[in-house]
Amino acid sequence: MTKMKFLSKTSVKKLSGVALLRLDFNTQDDWRLKAALPTIQFLLKYAKAIVILSHKGRPMGFQREFSLKSDAQHLGEFLKRPVNFFDEFNLIHIRKEAESAPPGSIFVLENLRFMPGEAKNDREFASNLALLGDYFVNEAFAVSHRENASVCAITEFLPSYAGLGLESEIVNLSKVMGAAKRPLLMIIGGAKMEDKLGVIKFFKSKADLFLVGGALANTLLKLRGVDIGSSLYEKSVSKDVAELAKNMKINLPTDYRIDNGAILDIGPKTEKKYEEEIAKARTIVWNGPMGMIEKEGFAHGTNAVARALAANIRAFTLVGGGETVMAVKKLKIDDRLSFISTGGGAMLDYLAGLKLPGLVALDRKRKANRE
Repeated sequence: MTKMKFLSKTSVKKLSGVALLRLDFNTQDDWRLKAALPTIQFLLKYAKAIVILSHKGRPMGFQREFSLKSDAQHLGEFLKRPVNFFDEFNLIHIRKEAESAPPGSIFVLENLRFMPGEAKNDREFASNLALLGDYFVNEAFAVSHRENASVCAITEFLPSYAGLGLESEIVNLSKVMGAAKRPLLMIIGGAKMEDKLGVIKFFKSKADLFLVGGALANTLLKLRGVDIGSSLYEKSVSKDVAELAKNMKINLPTDYRIDNGAILDIGPKTEKKYEEEIAKARTIVWNGPMGMIEKEGFAHGTNAVARALAANIRAFTLVGGGETVMAVKKLKIDDRLSFISTGGGAMLDYLAGLKLPGLVALDRKRKANRE
């Protein structure tokens, strides 16, 4: 039985202090920030103040281009209220500001990855961060596969809860992991096979079919003896990948859109085949584009798959991964899909049956919890 506490099921009396909220601003635009708005609005009803922790990029020390100052400004615009930004890590000062601020005040701390203790999951750094709030809320599913101080170690020092969005991730991803409606279809694209290997292995006996595209498909085509010209593929692969190439559940492109001898997208015949399979499915998981969507003229396959998912109103459709999400949002069909995960790597790890450190941290009773 899970020990995880969900914000939605918590007595509001426990939420009256300063909320320490972990978000994820690490995306191409503001879609992850927007996804967190319901949790922020919920906390504003009960918390004295909200102190937001987040990160962006992989900076080497302080790098101004990775500052969260503009993200704090955008958040204020979405909420239509002032959002205070701290560009330094004077935690005692920040705590005093949060305690003395008017009810409903919001603060954003500078990029946590500027501090070495964050990536090291340092307990001392986490204990210092914990001084900023009376309780902790994880609303950053996308980084919950990382052992970071503001995701994992911090739960040792504060009463900790899963945010509304994180709860929704668990509920919707579990629909696929459990008794999913059949046929169950997995659509896998992108570049690196090893990134998707765990999901494919976990579902190879559970899924009815896999549709594969992108450079990932090139690797499997090459292993099947197909001439892929100068296409991008992984020259060195594990035995597991070599075995997958023999699996006939895995459908690969039969025609392609080519530029200078390289396969950059699936072709029209493959599109039609994939659309037919999508129409028959009742549970669909999609992660990764079908081609090099950043190059003009090679987003046809990805767009065709996206529209086919949106057209299948009888299926439970789960989409994740930054490029994939941006593709469906660009087509303005995201509201016609069942669930869009905020996680890329976190979604893949969860669907591979792995234990996410951030979720394990929430699901473990801490001796030091102040509750």
